[in-house]
Amino acid sequence: MNKLNIKRPFFMFNPKSYLYGKELLELAIEADKQAEKYPEMSIFVTAPFADIEMISKSTHNIIVTSQHMDGIIPGRGMGHILPESLYNAGARATFLNHAEQPLKLNEIISSIQRANDLGIITVLCADSIVEAKALAMLKPDIILCEPTELIGTGKTSNASYVEKTNSAIREVDKNILIMQAAGISTPEDVYNIIKMKADGTGCTSGITNAVNPKEMLVNMIEAAYEAFNND
Repeated sequence: MNKLNIKRPFFMFNPKSYLYGKELLELAIEADKQAEKYPEMSIFVTAPFADIEMISKSTHNIIVTSQHMDGIIPGRGMGHILPESLYNAGARATFLNHAEQPLKLNEIISSIQRANDLGIITVLCADSIVEAKALAMLKPDIILCEPTELIGTGKTSNASYVEKTNSAIREVDKNILIMQAAGISTPEDVYNIIKMKADGTGCTSGITNAVNPKEMLVNMIEAAYEAFNND
């Protein structure tokens, strides 16, 4: 199956398990409005598995994203996340190997293959420059470069890390899109990371813990768009 086209810059709102149900739906609908406003960029929204179908049916422009997916086929697999089930619910992208859900190499390989079979975009997480370069050999659609120790700290990756990971991945495969998102907590962080030649970025706690999460989401999306389009 064909995958959705990923447009640069892209922004991912990844609320993890901070939000669910109606509260998450309200922000997903706002993200959908922004995706309609900025058709030149892609906006992803991740959701807990039980909320994927609800969000997919209530939106038209965002790329609804799963937090994880297992590389299994229909049949046995009690307790695992079946790719066909995610696709049927409306997910068109999935995270793989996040620091909070790490995978073994063989699991990553099988998950990417199953995602490719169904036309699901893969967002593969890498902790270090060495890991990013190695995982690029597996040809995911996006590599999220995010040092584990910076997740949720509000401290972003430094310019040297961003430059080196960008270069390492592009040396292996120029078609892989690069996401830099460690510690993103303000629109300024978003702007700066896109200016450092990342294809996209995203945020969790900077939005979910904001005084006005909807306003922060909008401001971050605007910052990504402006950084990419202003020389």
